[in-house]
Amino acid sequence: MEPEVTINKTDVVADIHPCYEIDNFNYILKSTPSVVCVLLYVFLVLLSVITICGNLLVIISIIYFKQLHTPTNYLILSLAVADLLVGIVVFPFSMAFSLSSCLYYESLFCKVRGSCDISLSTCSILNLCCISIDRYYAVCQPLTYRTKINHCVVVIMILVSWGISALIGIGVIIAGLNNEKCEERCLIDVLIANTIGPILSFYLPVIIMLCIYLKIFLVAQRQARSIQNTTCHSTKSGAVVSKMERKATKTLATVLGVFLVCWTPFFLCITFLPFSNIPVPVNVIETLNWLTLSNSMLNPFIYAFFYSWFRSAFKIIISGKIFQGDFANSMLN
Repeated sequence: MEPEVTINKTDVVADIHPCYEIDNFNYILKSTPSVVCVLLYVFLVLLSVITICGNLLVIISIIYFKQLHTPTNYLILSLAVADLLVGIVVFPFSMAFSLSSCLYYESLFCKVRGSCDISLSTCSILNLCCISIDRYYAVCQPLTYRTKINHCVVVIMILVSWGISALIGIGVIIAGLNNEKCEERCLIDVLIANTIGPILSFYLPVIIMLCIYLKIFLVAQRQARSIQNTTCHSTKSGAVVSKMERKATKTLATVLGVFLVCWTPFFLCITFLPFSNIPVPVNVIETLNWLTLSNSMLNPFIYAFFYSWFRSAFKIIISGKIFQGDFANSMLN
């Protein structure tokens, strides 16, 4: 019988995280944090502030300016609320108790942190999915768009997105509590955390969005060719059509590219982690987790800054003009 190998968890945690150490099995911040730790937290605080401010601008703009009271913008509003909560709730939780520490010390705080993280991130993804559905009807079925995507339908979309996200978050907590009763990792925990959760939270919405945006791009290209063929083939007309195609391609590539770059690595990692004999370094998992959260910071830039009326609204808000008069009925360029 081989002798048991004792692992010094203090050394392990010190190796995987520059800010934490163990004191009587409690994870606490180091009394003398390293330069790397200080720079890391400055960066994360800055990330959180940008996320909060960017999404607040979107929320205030849509609520205040009547011109922005449209079904599409209500979906963007729901997305901004989810991303704002990520910046307010998930970011501080993640900074206060890192993912690496939670992997070594499971507490109720860690379960709440994980539940909020997964729930709000899932809500953000589902809202992105709803926006893609809205864009599909707007581009591919413009004549019936107003009847199919009305305020009632948008409210249902938003409620479904938040409802599913809440159920997944509750499921994560239940699975974590159930796991404490098992000597080994419970099957239900593995299924929820590594199979059912990722399918509902990521893979299914991604497949839907990829199919929808591909269809939108193909329809937009076909419409552009149709316009080009029905015109007098003037140089000016051709240039306008070419510009439309380039802009549509750039926008769709940015939307899908940023989303997939932020989310795909993390979900691939947690999906195949239980089936791999080679352990993934915790530093890698934690970095991928923060990469997914950074998508909440980028969403306002992608879905709002692309539109001139949002830029006009932001200028009015940042300049403080909304406190100097009633601009709610202003026409935004």
